[in-house]
This record gives sequence, C-alpha cells and structure tokens, in this order.
Amino acid sequence: MSALICGSFAYDTIMVFRDRFRNHILPDKLHILNVSFLVPDLRREFGGCAGNIAYNLKLLGGEPLPMGTVGADFGPYAQWMDRCGISRRHVKEIPGTYTGQAFITTDLDDNQITAFHPGAMNFAHENKVTDARGVKIGILAPDGRQGMIDHADQFAQAGIPFIFDPGQGMPMFDRALLRRFTELATWVTVNDYEWQLMREKTGWGGKEVMERVQALIITRGAGGSLICTRRGELTIPTAQPRAVIDPTGCGDAYRAGILYGLLNDFDWATTGRIASLMGAIKIGSAGTQNHRITPAEFTASYRANFGRGF
Repeated sequence: MSALICGSFAYDTIMVFRDRFRNHILPDKLHILNVSFLVPDLRREFGGCAGNIAYNLKLLGGEPLPMGTVGADFGPYAQWMDRCGISRRHVKEIPGTYTGQAFITTDLDDNQITAFHPGAMNFAHENKVTDARGVKIGILAPDGRQGMIDHADQFAQAGIPFIFDPGQGMPMFDRALLRRFTELATWVTVNDYEWQLMREKTGWGGKEVMERVQALIITRGAGGSLICTRRGELTIPTAQPRAVIDPTGCGDAYRAGILYGLLNDFDWATTGRIASLMGAIKIGSAGTQNHRITPAEFTASYRANFGRGF
C-alpha cells in the first residue's frame, strides 16, 4: 500500500553572498533600495515538499506516490525521480508554465533573501485524490491554495486518513479554513513556530486540536519533537547527526519517517524515532535530496542511536 503525497515540486536555486547584507544596505535609503549581490557560489537542487517527502520515504523502503503539478521545465527532475524509482503517475505537467522556483540568497550571517515563483503549483487542483489507487494514507503538504482545499475534502470523502502539514502554506488560510483542515485530518504536524502561528490563527490550543485528530506532532529542531495523542504526550529525542551542514528539508525528511511508521503500523515511540533519525540524516548534507542511506544502514543507525531495533 502507498502513501499519497499531495504537495509541491520545485527547483531550489541557492546562492551564497560572501559578505553580509547589512554592509550593503543603507537604512536611511530603504525607500529607494537598489542593490546587487555578487554570488560566485550557486547550486540548483531538486525540492518541493512532495518531492522531498517522496525521496525520503523511498530511502526508507516505503512506497511514495507523489501528486503535484509541474511545468515544461520538469525534464531533469523527472529523470531524477526515475533514477530513484519514484512514481510519476500523478505528477501532471501544465503547459506554458514553469515548475515552482525558489531563488535563495544567503549571506555570511545566514540571513536569507528568497523569491518564490509558484508557477504550475497554482494548478494543483487539477489533480484529484480519487485518481490514485492502492492508497493507505496520505499527507496534505504545502501546495497551491485551491489544490490544498480540494485535496483535503477529497481525502475525507474517500475515507483516506491523512496528515495535515500546513508548513509555509499557512499564511494562505484564514481561521475558518485552518479549522476545517484540522477537522478533516487524522493527524496534524507542525514545527514549534508554525504551532504558535496556528494557535493564534485558529484560536485553538492543544486540547481543542486533540478533540479532532488522533495525534498532534510538533517538531522542535535540536530540541527533539513532541507527539500528543489522546493517551498523553510523548517526547521524542533527537538522533545524533554525523555533521550539521544544511537544515533545509529536515522537516520533510521527518514527515517521511512519520508516514513510514504509519504505513507499517508502528507505535508512536518508534514512529517518532524513525522520523527523528531521518531528520538527522538529512541535516548532514547540502540540499534536500542529496543524502543517501539503505534500509539496512538505517536500521543499524536506529539501533546505534536509540539502543533498540524496530
């Protein structure tokens, strides 16, 4: 059985400015801002929530079924998915558009200036959850606004349990829609900042959310994660990374671990630790889909980190 992963595909163009933005921006001239940054370091990565989650779930030995909309420039990404053995059955090309594009410039203080072009993501609603077969669970990750609204309804109507992962898409939705997503979902996952924002926007705290879902999962970066269920709260420790290189995409890796645990009916203590270890593996490499691990290597690393198998 597969996990249907509804979300974005994107190219991430990452540039490094070997200085500090503050040295080149005059505070009293912000009303006529006109700056240019020389960026000798540049790389282009495959990204987007659906692509990242699918990649990580495949590493674990799961069966990801990503669903998203892409542009006419998707060729290199499609070839990469084929090499990784990830299905493109529900990846739809929208003629006359670009695949989502993130242009990220980072300075020596780790400040970032990002421009994002959604492109084909705006047509995510043209995909239908009901077009997928053999789906056990799903995840609703950041995507086009109407697509997220429609896919939540379609998951619910099809009786497919799904994770609501609002992520960076949260600003697109008002109180009523965020409440509706939560009421339709089986599980909700957010990081600690997103949880604070979600509480403010919905007016609901943990008690109100837990009246509607089976689990609320809150990631806390280096502080581990918290899984709240109706039986109580479970603190998940962090796994030890071999190196700390790039946190981008760690949340997607964590979510792939959650999906893997749910697909295999593991308990929450095991599922959370699988997710934690996936995040630690990802942080050890630059980009969101450049880390490698086999299922056997993962099992050994799990035992080394947590003193037990799964």
